[in-house]
Amino acid sequence: MDSWIGAWTDIGPGCSIIEATFGDYSYAADNVSIIYTMVGKFCSIASHVRINPGNHPMDRVTPHHMTYRRVEYGLGETDDAAFFDWRRAHRCVIGHDVWLGHASTVMPGVNIGIGAVVGAGAVVTKNVGPYEIVVGVPARRIRKRFDDALIEKLLRISWWDWDRATLEARFDDFRDVHVFIEKYG
Repeated sequence: MDSWIGAWTDIGPGCSIIEATFGDYSYAADNVSIIYTMVGKFCSIASHVRINPGNHPMDRVTPHHMTYRRVEYGLGETDDAAFFDWRRAHRCVIGHDVWLGHASTVMPGVNIGIGAVVGAGAVVTKNVGPYEIVVGVPARRIRKRFDDALIEKLLRISWWDWDRATLEARFDDFRDVHVFIEKYG
């Protein structure tokens, strides 16, 4: 629904992608919900992941969704546009080559950097830097995947922007990060 899906993608059963972009080569396993989000290329999204789930307005008398889904309850002729505008304004950005573990949740407005990993069941409430690994509720950084020098070189190489022919020609080089950096960094 009002989304753009890239080439060479795989979207499993029960997935919902609304007003989002889904980059080339990315995949979402089953029962994934993505709304108001930009997903980069080569992202690995495990089953039951939620990206930008609905928040409830806790500053109102009740957080119940009747206060913004008025039509559904016969309490008005229009829904609360300001509430839905807020959601659209708090888009998520999932960088290239990100792995979102099983049943993880990325809250509204969060950006996840290139190459980051989100552990299974984590609830991400704050931005995650490139190549960071975060786990827990709320998610916290446990370490980086690589040292800063290696991360800088990977970001400079930007392999996720290579065309198909280049990917095919260099495919076997993806197995060892040090050899990869030596060859292309």
